[in-house]
Amino acid sequence: MLNLKRVLVSIVLIVLILSIVGFVLENRQSVSLLFLGLASPQLPVSIFIVLALLIGLILGPLIGWLSAHAFGARQKRTI
Repeated sequence: MLNLKRVLVSIVLIVLILSIVGFVLENRQSVSLLFLGLASPQLPVSIFIVLALLIGLILGPLIGWLSAHAFGARQKRTI
């Protein structure tokens, strides 16, 4: 059973890696983003999208943890 789990995890990781490589190779057009008057250097679209994904993966759990921590502290004060 453990070997089956390892094989399935390996297959999922291989598919994920191949999908990411395919995404990066298909989105090589250079763009420059403009936000609040600040322009970024010209980089491939895939870099901006992967950076946005990584920032979301970091900020999402952090915001969830902070809100749960604040809610827990509020619950303790009311008791």
